[in-house]
Amino acid sequence: MHRHSYILIAPYAILFTLFTVLPVIMSILISFTHFNMLEFPRFIGWQNYTRLFLEDDIFLIAVKNTLLLATITGPVSYIACFLFAWLINELSPKVRAFMTLVFYAPSISGNIFFIWQIMFSGDRYGIINGLLMKLGVIIEPILWLKTEAYIMPIIIIVQLWLSLGTGFLAFIAGLQTVDKTLFEAGAVDGIRNRWQELWFITLPSMRPQLMFGAVIQLTTAFAVSDVSIHLAGFPSVNYAGETVVTHLIDFGTIRFEMGFASAIATVLFIMMLGTNLGVQKLLRKVGE
Repeated sequence: MHRHSYILIAPYAILFTLFTVLPVIMSILISFTHFNMLEFPRFIGWQNYTRLFLEDDIFLIAVKNTLLLATITGPVSYIACFLFAWLINELSPKVRAFMTLVFYAPSISGNIFFIWQIMFSGDRYGIINGLLMKLGVIIEPILWLKTEAYIMPIIIIVQLWLSLGTGFLAFIAGLQTVDKTLFEAGAVDGIRNRWQELWFITLPSMRPQLMFGAVIQLTTAFAVSDVSIHLAGFPSVNYAGETVVTHLIDFGTIRFEMGFASAIATVLFIMMLGTNLGVQKLLRKVGE
């Protein structure tokens, strides 16, 4: 019986090992080397990490921006995904299907940044500038995407708008699987309102989906790069929109300093892993 189970999971286990586990291990090993894609990697110990934390001022800016993004967009998008999924789940099947498409569409739309570039265009034809000038709030256009103070708030807004993706669908699916008889049993046991139903029945019943959604939303929050590159440029003004991933792209795909880029990736991996473990520990207390 067990042998058949191992045979069935073998294809996935092999692919997961080859394309996920092995690359992570190789990246950690390469982070201790000097590797420029032309010469064989040369072991240099902790030099990449010393350079990263003590000499690379831009990396510290990237870490600050990434933590700010993760702290705001991670929890907010996670809660928003669940609340929207919970509200939409109460609708009729046809309306629910339509609303699910409406909320999920931004995360799969191609070249969606073009819309936000028009909205935050720095001339008077930009939608935001035109509206503010029409209302008399400003008298001349603001260079939204070229002004350091505005770059991160705009990136956060756009990232939140894009965040209703896989986690949102997971919550919709999880809400559909909650056993309706549990609500009747809960009413007998003393549950009197929807919030008690949510905390003591709904959330514990969909704990796997909550865990999956947390991993997806936090990983997305830590891995922001496309939003920054498309809106603020690469690099952005005074590196105001720099994130750990854009810094990784800089050294990995432009400068080909693969050892240093691997060190950046390893630090990002540790940040993601630590955060995910902490969130999973919190989610285990749901319903207690």
